[in-house]
Amino acid sequence: MEVKNTPAFDKSVNANMVFLLPESSKVITDVSGKSKNKGVLLITENSGGAKSGSSINFIIVDSKQKFEYSKNNAIKAGLKTNDDFKSLAINID
Repeated sequence: MEVKNTPAFDKSVNANMVFLLPESSKVITDVSGKSKNKGVLLITENSGGAKSGSSINFIIVDSKQKFEYSKNNAIKAGLKTNDDFKSLAINID
C-alpha cells in the first residue's frame, strides 16, 4: 500500500481509497464525481460527509467514534457492497 498526502485530488492517480480530512470538506462533491465508477472508496470525517458523496464518513456521537455509510454512494463509485456492513453503521440511505 502506498500513501500519498496531497492538497488536491488528482484523478490521474490510481487510488483505491481516498480519505479527505475535515478541512477538505468543500471538495467532497467534486472528488465523488471525479471518482465515479472507478472503484474508489471515498472516506470523510466531517458533518454531512456521506450526504455530500462519500461512502463512509466518520463522526462522533455521544463521545464515541461511529461511522455513517451510504450504500448508494458506494454503488455510484463502482464498489460492491455487503448488507452485513450496513448493520455496523449509521445508514444514510
